[in-house]
Amino acid sequence: MAQWRVLVVDDEPMNIEIIGGALDDPSYAVSSAANGEIAWQTMVAAELPPHLLVLDRMMPVLDGMALLRRIKADERFAGIPVIMQSAAGSTREIAEGVAAGAWYYLPKPYAPRDLQVIVRAALDEVAEREAANLAVRNRRSVLELLDTAEFKFHTLKEAADLALSLAGLCPDPIGAAMGLSELLVNAVEHGNLGISYAVKSELLRSGEWDGEIDRRLADPVLGARRVRVRFVRGDDFILFTIRDEGEGFEWRNYLDFAPERAFDPNGRGIAMARQSGFAGIEYQERGNVVVARVAGGAGRLH
Repeated sequence: MAQWRVLVVDDEPMNIEIIGGALDDPSYAVSSAANGEIAWQTMVAAELPPHLLVLDRMMPVLDGMALLRRIKADERFAGIPVIMQSAAGSTREIAEGVAAGAWYYLPKPYAPRDLQVIVRAALDEVAEREAANLAVRNRRSVLELLDTAEFKFHTLKEAADLALSLAGLCPDPIGAAMGLSELLVNAVEHGNLGISYAVKSELLRSGEWDGEIDRRLADPVLGARRVRVRFVRGDDFILFTIRDEGEGFEWRNYLDFAPERAFDPNGRGIAMARQSGFAGIEYQERGNVVVARVAGGAGRLH
């Protein structure tokens, strides 16, 4: 991708300048709008919509909350991640922003580095979604003939590849690809490799995430662990049972997106998976087994 299109919506020119400085990178094409109505008209008129919005909450004419709700109600723009930034940073206000669809909520003031990390994380997810969309459309294989199968893997790349292949068996392959990817990656990172939520947050902020993944995969104990996936297709359902060899975790804390995690660079995977084409997700045992159910099963995809 040549450049990421980022739209900054803020009524304070100084804030736009600061955000533009933080995103002063050749990979970003940053544009701005002085209020929500101007931003909306810009998006509607544009040949290509932005990949990401950095949105101020309090503005004249059309404020950030109103624009956010309008965006999420329009199928053309609903998938665009919106980073809301505001001096209104109480728990109630953060909860309102998250409920309206904000991908992240940044209370002002914040460090430019925090914005950079969050923008990068959001755009990484956009890239994954676009790659999944393309790959799922292109993958039609002998897997479509399966009614039961078992797989095992241990790297993040293998998790991503398997998620795309298995998603092609589902009625909504794009949604399933995103959901399966989150669950399979979680089984590697937090399950087999034992990386906690807090440690992952710190590694992402420090830029040491990839190196730590490589180090743990090379560990003779952690690197020997495998994730196992069982696929079962019934007349009107598909079940994916995912089992890792880790110690488990308190999964109940992550079923929904909590407002207090609105400005962390991680912690959305399970909540996102629940909204990504699954009829249900059930964690079992100590949290190292998860069963994802997809409605519709026996019909083959053509």
